Amino acid sequence: MRNMVGLVLGGGKGTRLFPLTQYRSKPAVPLAGKYRLIDIPISNCLNSGINQIYLLTQFNSVSLHRHIRQTYKFDRFTGGFVEILAAQQTNEGADWYQGTADAVRKHLRYVEHHGIEYVLILSGDQLYRMDFEAMLETHRSAGADVTIASVPVTREAASSFGIMRLNDEGRVVGFLEKPQTDDELEMVRTDPAWIDERGISSNGRECLASMGIYLFSRDVLVDLLSKSTYEDFGKEVFPMSIRTHQVQVHLFDGYWEDIGTIRSFYEANLEMASKQPPFEFSSELAPIFTRARYLPPTRLEDVSIKGSLIADGCVMEEGVAIENSVIGLRCRIGKNAVVRRSVVMGADYYRTTDDSDSNEAGEDDPLLGIGQGSVIDGVIIDKNCRIGANVRISAGKDDGDYGEVVVRDGIPVVKRGAVLADGWSL
Repeated sequence: MRNMVGLVLGGGKGTRLFPLTQYRSKPAVPLAGKYRLIDIPISNCLNSGINQIYLLTQFNSVSLHRHIRQTYKFDRFTGGFVEILAAQQTNEGADWYQGTADAVRKHLRYVEHHGIEYVLILSGDQLYRMDFEAMLETHRSAGADVTIASVPVTREAASSFGIMRLNDEGRVVGFLEKPQTDDELEMVRTDPAWIDERGISSNGRECLASMGIYLFSRDVLVDLLSKSTYEDFGKEVFPMSIRTHQVQVHLFDGYWEDIGTIRSFYEANLEMASKQPPFEFSSELAPIFTRARYLPPTRLEDVSIKGSLIADGCVMEEGVAIENSVIGLRCRIGKNAVVRRSVVMGADYYRTTDDSDSNEAGEDDPLLGIGQGSVIDGVIIDKNCRIGANVRISAGKDDGDYGEVVVRDGIPVVKRGAVLADGWSL
């Protein structure tokens, strides 16, 4: 694994996650109360023995850079690093990244360093736990030029993914993006018995979906990108590789979720707060790392909490009821407030009695947090919001912009730093 470098792609605008991406890049979006999306691929790399990691960024990347700088620090003896590669003007070009492959092409010189044999391409907005050493073993044992991670899906779900067609040895011989008809699905169907023979229970799943995780032999990647102008891995480079190189599939059957929309972000967070979460952060062998914060324990006073995740440094006053929700760092919730089926991201700082030290607060604005008597149901609340007393926000409104609140995919999202006066309702 010392001969492998990881490239995490984090340069997209993240428009489907707006307004969470209004002031931050998609990989910097908070997750499960105390993490960020970028912590997932980086932790998977570190747990797999990959400690040379580049992060390719472009849009709204300041908070992401700050998180990386404050979180991932290595000792001077291992040579490990997590390094930012931002879009920049060079002698070779002055354009923004035109796509995932173009972003890597603009930084090929970093993977051409001595001693690097393999390049792992990862997305910065997926939730999963994976051993990349097993993927490398698949790659090497098959003598592959490219290996792609794949998860079995049903025919009904296949229309949302890129689906691969394999031969009996697991070599990819065809690829179809989001097949819709029965004829198209039949073209890329994989015999469930073939999946079962490889130690994964098919359970009626007969299509193999691309996870967007690619392992390249370094020289093959350099050759593919140097001799083409293709801009996207999934739509162009990968299909071309099938025609010209040996592309092998690596089967995976753990939890995997693409956090690409407001709906998927909301549902993934609430699933992790459920009684039997499909993804556990508490793994001794493969932990998910994030920034170490020195915050006090959360303080609760006569509070009812059911099926929820509560991060550090929160204060909840008498009569508060929390149900199936995620409560982020430094969150203050006033007396008799109710939070149901919601994701509350918390705050970046603590309030003082009158918030006089904060430029974000007006003289008559509510205090940082959720005011007493407020009811929050089916909502995402971004960081540093000031929600007054007896505020009512619930799902059910049509998608649209309602001032400080945007409804996307049927879910109200309170914008970062929003101020909602006492009695406000949606």
